[in-house]
Amino acid sequence: MYGMLWFVKGFAFTRKQIASNKTPREINRNLIFNLIRMRQPISRADLARVSGLQRSTVSLIVEELIQGKWVLEGQTGKLPRGRRPTFLQLNDQRAVIALDIHPAQTTVAVVDLGGRVVAQNLIVLPDDPGKALKTIINAIKNMILANKDKTFDGIGISLPGRADPGHEKLVFAPNLRWPALSIKTQIERATGLRVEMDNVANACALSEVWFGDSDGLHDLVVVNVAEGIGTGIFANGQLLRGDQGMAGEFGHVQLEPAGPECACGNRGCWEMMASNRAGLRYYSESAPTRGIPTFDALLRLAQGGDPAALSAVRKMATYMGRGMRMIASALAPAEIVVVGEITTVWHIAGPLVEEEIQRSNLSRPPVRPAYEGNAARLRSAVVLVMNDETGE
Repeated sequence: MYGMLWFVKGFAFTRKQIASNKTPREINRNLIFNLIRMRQPISRADLARVSGLQRSTVSLIVEELIQGKWVLEGQTGKLPRGRRPTFLQLNDQRAVIALDIHPAQTTVAVVDLGGRVVAQNLIVLPDDPGKALKTIINAIKNMILANKDKTFDGIGISLPGRADPGHEKLVFAPNLRWPALSIKTQIERATGLRVEMDNVANACALSEVWFGDSDGLHDLVVVNVAEGIGTGIFANGQLLRGDQGMAGEFGHVQLEPAGPECACGNRGCWEMMASNRAGLRYYSESAPTRGIPTFDALLRLAQGGDPAALSAVRKMATYMGRGMRMIASALAPAEIVVVGEITTVWHIAGPLVEEEIQRSNLSRPPVRPAYEGNAARLRSAVVLVMNDETGE
């Protein structure tokens, strides 16, 4: 789905767009669209100044975006003399449905073009595969009905596994108890909306570039921390997928040979030592008589200073850092970006991760949480659905 990305002043474009005979128009259109998204409200004159394009070119592109209902004209500004500028903003009535699928639950959300989560609903999934998919489809339909003021361009699904190139089945998803075979086709038929799917870490890596949190000019690795651990690798201007889309499964590299058995069949994999499940396991070992809370509850306990919860989060963070040190040595990225609920306690986990990174004698990239790291998976749905649309 996504090939080489090219950049103009930090904005990404696909090889498909670059190879087109309309390349200059497409590049300029993407540049203007992203500038509006990032700096709205903004006038045509300011767009010309910031982009370096001629005012006539900017005006033509803006008119195209307005006609396509990507951009709306808003309020007019005041100047001491001359024509009053009209400010531009994204059309916040256009949106996508985001699905963040986990083994036992799924979040269904509405996300606008700017990446703002407008509404969301957490649904618990039944164990039966057929019932699980029906539950998801019903939740999508209910979300659409509850947001009739929005025009939906499609559905973006973040998967806890690796999908085949046709996105009709999962190639590798050891933590997903129900097989998501033909999920794309079934949801498209049920909703009438286009569906785009990708591994959650890959989607979040593209999101980092799309939303400008990373400049797109340097290599980065996104580490998604959830029930398992996955990584998305963006290097040399492209997302690295590997054979059958299997690149980035660092979560199944063994760190502790005598560690707990992993769903992949090995023992002591990185995700068994540093995932949300690992944090809950550490807590139950420290406080066996207190029961096992949800991971969100564990984080709340840690924020409140609970000793057992703090110990669990710190041990989890230390193992996170050890795994990232492995990534740093293998790939030497310019930065590592962390996605997941753990980012809400980054003031606790971050220093321990950084301490482990600094133990490396080789690469020591900075590690940072994604912007609104616990919502980054939902925001990535915009990228999956809209990535190629602005260049059409």
